Amino acid sequence: MQVRQNGERWRAPYATDPAATRGRLIPEAFSPTRSDFQRDRDRIIHSTAFRRLKHKTQVFVHHEGDHYRTRLTHSLEVSQIARALARALGLDEDLAEALALSHDLGHTCFGHTGEDALHACMAAYGGFDHNAQALRIVTRLERRYAGFDGLNLTWETLEGLVKHNGPLLDASGAPVRRYAESGIPAAVLEYNAGNDLELSRFAGPEAQAAALADDIAYDAHDLDDGLRAGLFDLADLATVPFLKGLLDEIDALHPGLEPSRKIHELARRVITRFVEDVIRESEARLARLAPGSVGDIRAASEPVIAFSPAIATADADIKRFLFARMYRHFEVMAVRAKAATIVGDLFSAFRTDPARMPAEWSEGLENASEARIARRIADYIAGMTDTYAVLEHGRLFPVTPNLHWSPPSRGLPLTEP
Repeated sequence: MQVRQNGERWRAPYATDPAATRGRLIPEAFSPTRSDFQRDRDRIIHSTAFRRLKHKTQVFVHHEGDHYRTRLTHSLEVSQIARALARALGLDEDLAEALALSHDLGHTCFGHTGEDALHACMAAYGGFDHNAQALRIVTRLERRYAGFDGLNLTWETLEGLVKHNGPLLDASGAPVRRYAESGIPAAVLEYNAGNDLELSRFAGPEAQAAALADDIAYDAHDLDDGLRAGLFDLADLATVPFLKGLLDEIDALHPGLEPSRKIHELARRVITRFVEDVIRESEARLARLAPGSVGDIRAASEPVIAFSPAIATADADIKRFLFARMYRHFEVMAVRAKAATIVGDLFSAFRTDPARMPAEWSEGLENASEARIARRIADYIAGMTDTYAVLEHGRLFPVTPNLHWSPPSRGLPLTEP
């Protein structure tokens, strides 16, 4: 039994070792000051796509208020949780952080609304998938380095980026889960043909930790944002047994607590309970599997970093509540419909005349196939921030839908007594 202080760094034998990386597609000299996974993290942070997350929607369009999450603040929260899980379980923190920071790079403007609208526009050309788009960004679309396109990330980071939610293929090679009907996106298959990411195996433990950190972060912060936006009240959360238990605990410890502080206390407890559960459940699964290397985790028949059944149920209950009361709230849906119109209009305009895009995006398309033109347009629109998409629509159309809703944002900021 290994004894260590809380928060102390340690490395388990099943952690992904940067000294044993499978390397980069284009070989580079080693850094004397940073591990390969630290370099991956730094390249992600310095990428154009990462900076754009500042003005990309999480749920609320960014100009609804300064206190609501954007894709950037969400990614930072995921990173913090992923590092906490990695440290507790003896994993490589830098790889977990790199994966957390990169997992949303492929998201469009206007959140999942933008993705759905762009997917519909691209239906005849292979569709649009934000995970595949993230892979395109880090392997092709970023143009920062003299020796290569993309970021030339390590195999382990690319594997985790593509497979953080689990294998894409079953043992027979058939697509699974979300890809069972639509098939694996072409961008993934094309890249995989030249650099095998082992699509039928689980990703390493750091990727699994980052995926759970994503779930934990958006459960907590979407409850926070939804409460502050007035989409539901604290009393409404009593329909979710796990949340009712937390609220009862807060009331017992802090009777009469003002709502804004109670919201913070609830979000803190959701994160804490979920993180502690993942650590306990993962330690139990690791003890049963007894992996001697990261390869044993990739070859396992189930995820090794996971929620317990009880917390998996709580997670599902929270997501059902948020879907009904937040993501499908009539006010949110009204803004989503307008945002989808903007994306559809932009795609149609550029499809009719690709020269309407900036020169760096339209050049070389004169004799291109319809599919190549459509994919270039999708790359351009997917990279847009909410702000830029609205401005582009205003440049091309006489009337642009007004996305302002301005929810009340209750309880922020607090004035000093």
